[in-house]
Amino acid sequence: MKKKSSAFDRFKNKKKNAAIKEQFRQEKRKWKKENQAYFEKKINRPGTGGRPSAARLPRTTTGSQLQHPHSGLMPLNKFIAHCGLCSRRDAAIWVKEEKVKVNGVVVTEPGHRVSEKDKVTVNGKPVSMVKNLVYILLNKPKDYITTADDPQKRKTVLDLIGKATAERVFPAGRLDRNTSGVLLLTNDGDLVQQLTHPANEVKKVYAVTLNKPLEKKDAEKLISGITLEDGPARVDALGYTDVKDRAKIGVEIHSGRNRIVRRMFEHLGYEVKNLDRVMFAGLTKKNVERGKWRFLTDKEVRELKYFGKGKK
Repeated sequence: MKKKSSAFDRFKNKKKNAAIKEQFRQEKRKWKKENQAYFEKKINRPGTGGRPSAARLPRTTTGSQLQHPHSGLMPLNKFIAHCGLCSRRDAAIWVKEEKVKVNGVVVTEPGHRVSEKDKVTVNGKPVSMVKNLVYILLNKPKDYITTADDPQKRKTVLDLIGKATAERVFPAGRLDRNTSGVLLLTNDGDLVQQLTHPANEVKKVYAVTLNKPLEKKDAEKLISGITLEDGPARVDALGYTDVKDRAKIGVEIHSGRNRIVRRMFEHLGYEVKNLDRVMFAGLTKKNVERGKWRFLTDKEVRELKYFGKGKK
């Protein structure tokens, strides 16, 4: 007579965690052994004279900047990640989905070794590993101008970062002299172009203090849209940040036009007493005191590379 199966039968012969981990380690060792054998075969193939492979050269990383010998090789997914496009895991997925070509040939192995000399494309677009790109988040105070050089010798935001880097960095967009808050400084021109291009509608959030309470009718005008001297303007979202003080407003906007927030309130008869940018492209000034700065993390840089692309 056939024994009835129980809903718990599938757990009876379940492997212990230690056994599962050991099996994983054995499979990993087997993979490494096969991988090593493959490259040794490549090294000793006819016509090479037994010359050592460039894959044997040492590679080191320091922080978020990649440093390696000119002829050194690295896995394809790691190469793509160091192009600032995505994580290594996502890069591996792209490779397996046949979205990546090396020297015109589709490669489906994330561990395929490439060098800086190889021509790598992702979705048909050439990518290159970046070196010494710097990304600095500054909590700008008032009375500093957002420029790399000022003929009038006024204080600039570069005075605040001092000797943070030997690279020449510049601001991504502008904050006027009397506006404080989040400011990105970098030498990545492509990223600056992406973050400041109107088509990408990069979000910015400001804390605004007015000279008098904002009336509801004027708040509705800002949301529905008004017309300034250089064309229509509107905020994406607006709200009171202090229920007891309606002169303090939170404003979300994507326009990058010069002094746009101040001009919108001035158009309706208000004077902006204080203007502070609390968020730019997903970056906030959390844990960064006024006048201080910090380097962005690798994750923040990757997120910036894709910020706003969904709008296209």
